[in-house]
Amino acid sequence: MKQPGKVPPLAALRVFEAAARLGSISAAATELHVTHSAVSQQIKTLEDSLGVRLFGRSGRNVVLTSAGRELALDANEALCAIARSAQRVR
Repeated sequence: MKQPGKVPPLAALRVFEAAARLGSISAAATELHVTHSAVSQQIKTLEDSLGVRLFGRSGRNVVLTSAGRELALDANEALCAIARSAQRVR
């Protein structure tokens, strides 16, 4: 089994993945049953941990940066793999 490198905060990664997939901080908050502010805080935590911006703003909308798009694809794939594995072991 491989040893992972430094893993970012997983709770923040999960919140980021939802916001990226849904294209909305508010929609992610609704899906995760948390506040808009909680989603924003987790995304900031993740950005600080990685040292890179993941979202930019366009008026009232958020848009993924190129780093955000790359991380979103990998995070979605990884979380889906974990969900499939959990389903198998159930």
